[in-house]
Amino acid sequence: MIDVQGLYALGKAAKIASRSLSKLPTTQKNAALQAMANSLREQTPAILEANQADIQATREQGRRPESFIERMTLTEARVEDMAHGFEKVANLPDIIGHTDEMWITEDGIEIGKKRVPLGVIGIIFESRPNVTADATALTFKAGNAVILRGGRETIESNLAIVKALKAGLNRAGVTEDAVNLIDNPDHALAEEFMKMNAYLDVLIPRGGNALIQNVVRNATVPTIETGIGNDHLYVHEAADLDKALAILENGKLQRVSVCNALENLLVDEKIAAAFLPRVAEAFKKDKVLIHGDATTQQILSEYDVQAATDEDYATEFLAYEIAIKVTSGYEEAIEHIQRFSSAHTEVIVTQDYSVARRFVEDIDAAAVAVNASSRFTDGDKFGFGGEIGISTQKLHARGPMGIAALTTYKYVIYGDGQIRK
Repeated sequence: MIDVQGLYALGKAAKIASRSLSKLPTTQKNAALQAMANSLREQTPAILEANQADIQATREQGRRPESFIERMTLTEARVEDMAHGFEKVANLPDIIGHTDEMWITEDGIEIGKKRVPLGVIGIIFESRPNVTADATALTFKAGNAVILRGGRETIESNLAIVKALKAGLNRAGVTEDAVNLIDNPDHALAEEFMKMNAYLDVLIPRGGNALIQNVVRNATVPTIETGIGNDHLYVHEAADLDKALAILENGKLQRVSVCNALENLLVDEKIAAAFLPRVAEAFKKDKVLIHGDATTQQILSEYDVQAATDEDYATEFLAYEIAIKVTSGYEEAIEHIQRFSSAHTEVIVTQDYSVARRFVEDIDAAAVAVNASSRFTDGDKFGFGGEIGISTQKLHARGPMGIAALTTYKYVIYGDGQIRK
């Protein structure tokens, strides 16, 4: 395991690597991405063996819920998804070197705005080992080096994945220092990592609110804040209830441990009596714990509904659990969302076009969906080939962060001897 001295050596190596990566031709980048995909497939048995060791150790400690175990679990299908992700990123356009715009000033100076890599990107994340692969694919295509720091529960999984990725890079004739893993989960080392301004150009935390806020508060390296997903579904009185139920089931139940899963359900009082019993029945199979306001409890008196608190409405459950509120109408629903939203993804189901337009304008979030599942807020589903995370802040990047979010720009100025007067 590396110590502080080793951490800075890692940073120096990544910085040097970033200079060559910024100039790699597109064909060589894409060949390396394909080589890394092939290496992941070849080393799937070793990756799964390492992942099972992580899962066993985590279960033996007995401190993590099953939803956490689910997030850290890899299968053959999930490793194949990681490999396929590299291939999808390889097929995306290379925007490095692209000139966004160009103009000539009154002095005859030609100015171009050129897309360039960020440099070295640090990523601190928790329990999902697939982040190791996703982050590498996107940062590499954008011409960056990456330094990864995952959670202690998935250290063996991450080591196995990085070993495969480095083998692919080596096979493609590209520096292995394009991807780097901090193999020591010590928190003091993580604190040092957050202050490596000499080597890191940006730091991206990905995980729960505690992790994200710790990085935001303590990092001296510029940070892109990815947010938690306290996401709402608002079923308007003019909703198609069949569509609403399908969107609710997909958003809440397809995968409960992700940030684009639904955590709050708001239902207009005019349709609550017709809709909520259908919701309760749909949730029975998965034993979803419902927190409801007084009206919800009254309508669902035959079901076990716990009294909802403000804390429930503010919670990202990441589990088979949801908070429900019956609203008097649109204005109360908007007020509730504005109060409790984490500005990740907010959804309305309505057949009223005017209401849908109002919702899009009234809601301040990274993503706003009309008659579609919250699960579509995802870099892959957006066509980005994957994502580094979903930013809920407003500076530099917002929403699913693909290749473009991992670049910046510089102004290139062409003259012919002009001087300023």
